[in-house]
Amino acid sequence: MYLQSAVLGLVQGVTEFLPVSSSGHLVIAQDIFGWSGPALPFAVVLHLATMAATVLFFWVDIMRNLKEWFLGLFSVKGRGLPGWKYGWGVIAGTLVTALVVLLVKPVVDVLFSSPLFVGFALLVTGFILRYGSRISPGILPVSPFSGLKVGLAQGLAVFPGISRSGATIVTGLRAGLSREDAFSFSFLLSLPAILGAAILEVAEAGGLSGVLASLPEGWWIGVAVAFGSGLLALSVLRRVVVRGGLGFFSLYCMIAGLLVVGLKLIRG
Repeated sequence: MYLQSAVLGLVQGVTEFLPVSSSGHLVIAQDIFGWSGPALPFAVVLHLATMAATVLFFWVDIMRNLKEWFLGLFSVKGRGLPGWKYGWGVIAGTLVTALVVLLVKPVVDVLFSSPLFVGFALLVTGFILRYGSRISPGILPVSPFSGLKVGLAQGLAVFPGISRSGATIVTGLRAGLSREDAFSFSFLLSLPAILGAAILEVAEAGGLSGVLASLPEGWWIGVAVAFGSGLLALSVLRRVVVRGGLGFFSLYCMIAGLLVVGLKLIRG
């Protein structure tokens, strides 16, 4: 169990942030090794670990944008600050994400048991990243309008095999954001979604006490690995995005998708 916890934590921490689809890789890992998926309580703490890594990595950005958004609520001058539009962008994107997820969730739940679908979805992710690597970065600030576009992409990325970070970063670039803003907005927009999903999962698991009581042996290893590898993945991805290097991940997703599809077709 210790090894499985560490591996699942590593898969969660790395693939949650790198544009290769964490959900898709978890489905593939479970299929290859014959493991059952992480129990709901363990899945909750893994998501909270990667959320904590995101908050720590973007702490300065979060505090600045929150401060400027709150200033905008109480003064006209504050509404001219970047954080005012940025905050509304996050709110608009979160609302669109929630609506899309509610609409597609019944279908998504079924597809989580289909490695073949994941393989095809990884190919789609590869093409999305390839397209994104050719987009010239813009100079537009984050706004409610760009938030709606990126939020739509985030909602559709709930399908296993579609990379959330890849889809949202590419959509941000297409909306005219700079590479740095597309990167940071992608992950700041993920925080309300992850928190909302975690709250629902905690309720489904019987509350916080139910989660803590049901954690498997060695759960803390998975959490530590997810947190540490998540921070490292964020640092790597920032450099890749700023330098326009999404093409590498595009190639990886295409190869992985072809391998998964080929193996599933051969094995029947």
